[in-house]
Amino acid sequence: VPAKRGNATRVELRSPDPSANPYLAFAVILQACIDGVKNKIEPPAPVESNIYQLSSRERELQQITTLEEALCEMSKSKVVKEALGEHIYNEFCQAKRKEWDSFRTYVSTWEIDRYMDTL
Repeated sequence: VPAKRGNATRVELRSPDPSANPYLAFAVILQACIDGVKNKIEPPAPVESNIYQLSSRERELQQITTLEEALCEMSKSKVVKEALGEHIYNEFCQAKRKEWDSFRTYVSTWEIDRYMDTL
């Protein structure tokens, strides 16, 4: 809530990822908000630094994760499953696991240039 309390209070939503499906993201965000209010959960501090310039330790301290780690955490979340429904939740998880597997096994041009020259 980036404004003062009272009549001027507003909520600002910054998209978590421009490539995210906005309908699915918004459904999960709303469900997380409801859960947070019901359970009086304090959100973590915002990350305002360039995450690509952080050390591994700094990313760990700020709870910045990989897609694989995020999927593992999401698989434990009742909130996400409630927001999406079981069918969409399962399909989404399956698609994201395939995406992670494709990413982690991809051989880039940089790797070919760097390591093929040494053979």
